[in-house]
Amino acid sequence: MTRAGLIALAGRPNVGKSTLVNAIVGEKVAIVSDKPQTTRRAIRGVATRRDVQLVLIDLPGVQRPLDELTRRMQRRVEVELADCDAALLVLNAREGVGPGDRFIAALLGRSPVPVVVALNKVDRLRPAQIAEALVAAAELGVGEDIFPVSARTGEGVEELAGHLATLVPEGPFLFDVEDRSDQPLAVVLAELVREQVLRRTFQEVPHAVEVIVEEVERPREDLSVVRARVWVESESQKGILIGAGGRMIKQVGSAARRELERELGTRVHLELSVRVRRGWRADERLLDRLGID
Repeated sequence: MTRAGLIALAGRPNVGKSTLVNAIVGEKVAIVSDKPQTTRRAIRGVATRRDVQLVLIDLPGVQRPLDELTRRMQRRVEVELADCDAALLVLNAREGVGPGDRFIAALLGRSPVPVVVALNKVDRLRPAQIAEALVAAAELGVGEDIFPVSARTGEGVEELAGHLATLVPEGPFLFDVEDRSDQPLAVVLAELVREQVLRRTFQEVPHAVEVIVEEVERPREDLSVVRARVWVESESQKGILIGAGGRMIKQVGSAARRELERELGTRVHLELSVRVRRGWRADERLLDRLGID
């Protein structure tokens, strides 16, 4: 008999949820950045091990909604939590437990599903610090099972995944065994481009950027042509992203092309354009088109 179920990952922005999803799945299904609020959609990563399939939902980081984009992200968190079989609260062991963690723990505590706590980034702490972090996590009073892990190195990840497997119900797999994510190809490619923007820009620019892949062609078996548009909200942001003499957008394009080639398994010709769309984060019709619901 097989087992399969949905595991929702909740936590403050930038605690390492996306990295943890990638570690459990065994390959990259969610982009990673040191910028908070990197994840805008509820990304499902599919981890299939023999007779168990875990569908991991990397939720947007919980925060006070600031605009229509973050309001939608918050609603997505609430909807996904209501439909899951278990919840995984991810804490940043290096930063300790704060008000945001307590808010999310209270939210999870009201849910009828079992809650597990992952204390992430323990590879950067001494044993005494890990012990202190474990005590602080236990004091949240949500979930009896706490797993110290490092999503970056893989430490403790298999033990955590094994425990999560015991929490999902018996039943058929929800995805094919070869699947690793539910994201459409165009979204996967767009996110890989956005990841490279996030790594190279600062202040408001990362949060004002969205990427849409408008076309993917394969003129030859060994070549893919990807046309993508990068949106920002102001001319100044466009200037930063393009850079002096076009250097910044060339760096983004070069790094993104390598990621796309790994994803597509072919050489890639990437065509990037940067456009200004003022107030796109408050444009409900555009957010619908982007699939941020």
